[in-house]
Amino acid sequence: MAGIYIHIPFCKQACTYCDFHFSTSLKYVDEMTDAICKEIILKKNRITEQVGSIYLGGGTPSVLPKASLDKIFNTLTTHFSIAADAEITIETNPDDLDAKKIAELRQLPVNRFSIGVQSFFNEDLVWMNRAHNATEAETCIKRSQDAGFENLSIDLIYGYPLLTDEKWQQNINKAISLATPHISAYSLTVEPRTALAAAIKKGKQIPVNDEQSAAQFIYLIDQLGRAGFDHYEISNFSLPGSHAIHNTNYWRGVPYLGIGPSAHGFNSNIRYLNIANNAKYLQQLALNQLAETTEELNIYDRFNEYVMTSLRTMWGTDLHKIANDFGKVFISDTMKNIKPFIQRGWLNNENDKLILTQEGKLFADYIASELFMIDEQSS
Repeated sequence: MAGIYIHIPFCKQACTYCDFHFSTSLKYVDEMTDAICKEIILKKNRITEQVGSIYLGGGTPSVLPKASLDKIFNTLTTHFSIAADAEITIETNPDDLDAKKIAELRQLPVNRFSIGVQSFFNEDLVWMNRAHNATEAETCIKRSQDAGFENLSIDLIYGYPLLTDEKWQQNINKAISLATPHISAYSLTVEPRTALAAAIKKGKQIPVNDEQSAAQFIYLIDQLGRAGFDHYEISNFSLPGSHAIHNTNYWRGVPYLGIGPSAHGFNSNIRYLNIANNAKYLQQLALNQLAETTEELNIYDRFNEYVMTSLRTMWGTDLHKIANDFGKVFISDTMKNIKPFIQRGWLNNENDKLILTQEGKLFADYIASELFMIDEQSS
């Protein structure tokens, strides 16, 4: 079944590390809601199969008023066949999830929250310029569970200067104790056009320590493994049966629509990229025109994308799929290129599935890039 991703480009304030597309001005929420609904209608024929997952990301979708969310979901249900058991996720911030907001979300088709906790320590949240505090991080989870939302995912960040190993241990233990079935954990990366990058460049912040990040990642894997979590993708852990359907489908190449400014979509061999500019997006949709560009993927693009995404998962990269879908040259080069990583103990060949070892997970992107193939005729 296909998926739909909707990018809501609004946040209350800018986190120091974030380079996602968003605006801290909520002035054009109504116009943006109408434009998103119009884009949904314009793209309704791109997916004819049933929709198995919907994901509202951003930005911070939980800042939208209920009327806007109602309008978006009404448009979706009018123009698409949505499975009765579809996974419908909304990204939320802890400070948004008060009793009133949770009650409103309970009236929508939403059945899964992805909560941007990041840390359970106030000083860390202040350093990140998050809008919530440590108390809200914990109480919003309990409040959501009490209201009947059991399918919760929380985000945590590691590898930043304030995060000692002791604090990281406490964050993990807190997440486990709160009985959230899904945890996404990300190493802090310093993106070029962020406040954090500027502060580091000026010497106002300590640079990220790669060794600290690697050690905290390994500790995370060990602790969550002991707690019964599957490490099913580099940054994602879940209790059995609670894997994120929407994101898992991304990694498996399932078609999905991308709606909203900066959203990407994928269907067969074509990738659609929406413009990352709110004003231009609104202008185009006002003219009943899609604010997107398209990219046709050749066999090399598709192979490289398959390797990059599949290698990150616990299911690994299927050598039979490479042979069947891409041909002799691709499987021959792959078998040759994996040898040094198998010898280093970074990669295992388990029943013709290439699976990263724990140490290999530290180098996932590097390993994938070394397995990529280039069309030399076009280079």
